[in-house]
Amino acid sequence: MPEHNNDLSLLISAAHASGDIARKFWQKSPETWDKGADAGPVTQADLEIDKMLHAELISARPDYGWLSEETEDNQARLSHDHIFIIDPIDGTRAFIKGSKNFSHSLAIAHKGKITTAVVFLPLLDKLYVATSTMAASLNGRPIGPSNPKPDQIPTLLASKCDFKAENWHNQNPPFERQHRTSIAYRMCLVAEGRFDAMLTLRPTWEWDVAAGTLIAQRAKANVTDKRGNNLIFNNPQAKVDGIMTAGPKLHKTIRTKLT
Repeated sequence: MPEHNNDLSLLISAAHASGDIARKFWQKSPETWDKGADAGPVTQADLEIDKMLHAELISARPDYGWLSEETEDNQARLSHDHIFIIDPIDGTRAFIKGSKNFSHSLAIAHKGKITTAVVFLPLLDKLYVATSTMAASLNGRPIGPSNPKPDQIPTLLASKCDFKAENWHNQNPPFERQHRTSIAYRMCLVAEGRFDAMLTLRPTWEWDVAAGTLIAQRAKANVTDKRGNNLIFNNPQAKVDGIMTAGPKLHKTIRTKLT
């Protein structure tokens, strides 16, 4: 069996195991800490999932590197051709509030490019998957982005700060803003065509967008940083320069309207 199929099965199994842990803590007031430095909150569930994933995934692929939001970064990862890029719970604030819109985001990169990706929303029973040779799917069904008509106002998943007037030519973003806490889920919602685009202008951690990047790309959406450049993963500082995802035509339109 090709390597990417083995990796996909591994990530799917790990995502379901993550969901099992998350369900134990969801809406049960898990212990929560503020990580400081504007890094947001972390819960007992995040840490337990991270510990499980590291044990299971590295045991299965001991030659792969490791990058996770909840593990202290180790630059030794830069010497690995393959690397896991993991967000144990993407949308921790939503998880703490008891919302179902959190996800487990699991990806594998090879020499800077994502090759295998899984985003799982256990409380919504939504499993998004893709590999570099397999089209993106949701619960086994192929997905693709929208193509809004010229007379439609496109829906853009973004934070309020991304809609500030200074970010746009003419200071008037011509979109309807929507929001979801999980960035990975935002990317998947665009990949399946439920929303027209997503945008984050701030520097963005790789674990937030790694899995969503491949899923959107393999759904035939365009994914770049905020300047329109292709994304490279496993950087020394594990960030990308914002992210923008949409169908090809709308993606170009958004780029031309940003300052």
